[in-house]
Amino acid sequence: MTDRFSNVQPSLAGPAFSGFPITPDDSLDLPETTRAVYVGQGGDLAVVMASGAALVLSDVAAGSLLPIRVSRVLATGTTAGLLAGLV
Repeated sequence: MTDRFSNVQPSLAGPAFSGFPITPDDSLDLPETTRAVYVGQGGDLAVVMASGAALVLSDVAAGSLLPIRVSRVLATGTTAGLLAGLV
């Protein structure tokens, strides 16, 4: 399959290049800081932002794509599910 953009350097302004499933954990960072988080099952999302700030995003709707750079998704306070990190 041809990829016309294979020689283009990824940037935060462009689309996601890769992704991974997220399992919330209070002590482990994600394998990479995200450029966005996909929420497949709605609920609350407790995160540590790339800046180190911790916050809870309440009542995130199922199917949401949040353009946030997070280094950790916390188990405590997270009720949302089917999460994916996009990079």
